[in-house]
Amino acid sequence: MTDQTMVVGREPWPDGASTGRTDRPRPLLVGAYAFPHGDATSNRLLQLARSAAPEGSRTLVVNDWPCEVAFPARPPGAAGVDLVTLRVRGLHRLTRLPARLARPVRVLRATRRQGVRRGDVSVVLLPMALMTLGNWTVLRLALRCPVVVDASERHDRRQFRHGWLTPYLVRHRWSTFLTTRLVGRATAVSTTLAGYLTAHGLEVLVVPPQVDCDDFRAGQPPALSTGLRLLYAGTPGRKDMLDVIVRGISRLGPEQQRRVSLTIAGVTREDAAAHSDLDVSVLDGLCADVRFLGRVPRATVLALLAESHFSMLVRPTGGYAANGFPSKVPESLAAGCPVLLNHTSDLAAYVHDGVEGLVLDGNGPDDVRWAIERALRLSDEEWTAMSRAARSRARESFDHRAWRDRVSTFVAADDRG
Repeated sequence: MTDQTMVVGREPWPDGASTGRTDRPRPLLVGAYAFPHGDATSNRLLQLARSAAPEGSRTLVVNDWPCEVAFPARPPGAAGVDLVTLRVRGLHRLTRLPARLARPVRVLRATRRQGVRRGDVSVVLLPMALMTLGNWTVLRLALRCPVVVDASERHDRRQFRHGWLTPYLVRHRWSTFLTTRLVGRATAVSTTLAGYLTAHGLEVLVVPPQVDCDDFRAGQPPALSTGLRLLYAGTPGRKDMLDVIVRGISRLGPEQQRRVSLTIAGVTREDAAAHSDLDVSVLDGLCADVRFLGRVPRATVLALLAESHFSMLVRPTGGYAANGFPSKVPESLAAGCPVLLNHTSDLAAYVHDGVEGLVLDGNGPDDVRWAIERALRLSDEEWTAMSRAARSRARESFDHRAWRDRVSTFVAADDRG
């Protein structure tokens, strides 16, 4: 097993030192994802890293690129942070296990190569999935600073076909258990999840998914008279109710259906049939245009948001949906694409009916049909006002710059975690 280190996204340090040392300690964030834009977790950690660094400093991110994911031809960059990407040569399962077990030591070696010594790190930020005994013990003792965990989800067995026999679910619950026993502070994606952690004695800051609003251009879809463009972007699995969306469209009249197009980005038709709740036979009777794009690059998602009138999201109530917070909502709002959804988690605080989107009364097909009928009756002027309100909401409530003071102050607090 060989370990390659790539330093990406380095910019001059505030004090101009070539060694990368600063006059004051700064945060260290550890990841193991296709960082910075490989998935929703990567996106969340990028913005969290940006907001965790006090004004005038930068978070050091050491990301262990997952062996299972192909490394891009062009190394990933991440503006606003200092990114060190670790790569393990070899894709065999026998290679992955020791690499994961040795991850905290490999992270420490990487920080040493960047000139970081004890006292240079103010706090270690760990996503919940990386909260292991090894990571906590080695990083906590070696760097002599607090560990703050970011909790972005709380899975339940109903999400998984094999329930408690799913190894991922077991690992997730074990990481949650360790967090509630070993850590003093955490950031949480929703108030429900924060309440769970607070009940176990943690100090918690609720931080919804953040975005960089400068990454999104204002949406400019064609006039509504040419047809209503709807978008679902993501991997539905068992958490998003894709079947309800399609059945809601199927309950429109034929003429209304012909005025509707739905783009599904993230899964193919075959994947949706095998791994989501969608009954693809419903598609055969539709007059509406439904397109499956499969997995697409992030740039394509941003372009689709700018071309769509509404993004769509229907979720069950309670459980995973109450504990999580769909990152696709802030991204849609940042693009000026209003959201057609039902309220779960903390969404009611950010998406108001007729303002930033259209809110369903429930999560059934008739609720979807009714909301689409409302959308079809909108004028271009009404949609434009909704789009502007969406962008304003995103900048005020989700942009990482708006969170910097709160997050950086919280993670830098002194405790015994």
